[in-house]
Amino acid sequence: MPQRSEPTYYSLLGLHPSASVIDIRRAYRELSKRYHPDTTDLPAALATTKFQQINEAYATLSSPERRQSYDLKIGYSRFTVIQAPSDLNHPVSHSYKWSKSAYLDASDRPLSSGEIFALFILVLTFVGCLLLAVAIGLTRGEAAFETQLLQPPPAVQQQVSQLSQPTSPWEMKNFN
Repeated sequence: MPQRSEPTYYSLLGLHPSASVIDIRRAYRELSKRYHPDTTDLPAALATTKFQQINEAYATLSSPERRQSYDLKIGYSRFTVIQAPSDLNHPVSHSYKWSKSAYLDASDRPLSSGEIFALFILVLTFVGCLLLAVAIGLTRGEAAFETQLLQPPPAVQQQVSQLSQPTSPWEMKNFN
């Protein structure tokens, strides 16, 4: 962070630039109660100036867009910056052999022994299921595709046949 003669909005609120929105709101409420011209024991001119600075800081830091541009202005970055290698501007004396690199892509890596074992069990299970299905099909043959209808007992057949015969409305009264 560059050295500045004037305090930053973060230092006015007593916060680090990585403070969360909740921390900013909490610090603002506390300081606004302390420096509000109507509630402080400080001289009115000093309280008013300090209160206006706190309001300005909160207005900037509570808005995501304004906070981002302010952070750029003061030289603070929320993201970790990857430092360039020290020999970046030096001429390359030898060409790099990409074939020496173990992994060109993060997803391009050999399988671990646990992953190989899991794949082996998966293939073994699949083959076992196929063999079981073929064995069942061969032992049952055509019987596996036939369906047998169970015949109900004679008493149930008689009741079903009586219910399926048409009845007249006057017989229905006596039936109940």
